[in-house]
Amino acid sequence: MSDSNRTRKIVVTAVMAAISVVLGATRLGYIPWFSGASLTIMHVPVIIGAILEGPVVGMIIGLIFGIFSLIQAAVSPTGPVDVFFVNPLISVLPRILIGLISWLVFRAFRGKFLSLSTILASLAGSLTNTILVLGALGIAGALPWELIGAIVVANGLAEAGAAAVICTAVILSWQSVDSRGKKSKLDDLKEDDNAAGR
Repeated sequence: MSDSNRTRKIVVTAVMAAISVVLGATRLGYIPWFSGASLTIMHVPVIIGAILEGPVVGMIIGLIFGIFSLIQAAVSPTGPVDVFFVNPLISVLPRILIGLISWLVFRAFRGKFLSLSTILASLAGSLTNTILVLGALGIAGALPWELIGAIVVANGLAEAGAAAVICTAVILSWQSVDSRGKKSKLDDLKEDDNAAGR
């Protein structure tokens, strides 16, 4: 890996992780929804990082997001369910897997159209967060399964849609800027395959 690629990965990781933390700390990562509920977009930087720079970068951003979530739950819980997030199997592990799943789906479909592969990767990453976190809360007995199912339908699908819109806009804009140079990294499939272990 060249020094420029290594530097780029470090920068993308740092910026996306910082955005994720800021979204959580300022509550800007929560979009008001029906009946006082909120949609979260804090996992969006994880998905973007995974698509732009691969699974390792995505998983690192997810790890930072998860650790921040754990610390928030321990230091300033806002509700009875928050205390369960001090368990890293609930707060950290699902967030790490967001990056991996997003990248796998993007890699599987990227040869079609960039926008389609980005939408599918974003939907998969967002639903990974929703299903794994809520599933872990269900196993821990924090929430009844009937309520979890309702949350997945009412919030999870809307969050996935919001993630798809935001991620696609960012990725397409990034590609447009990136392609003004010699080539776009997102379009260079052969290079991405060679860098699959990044």
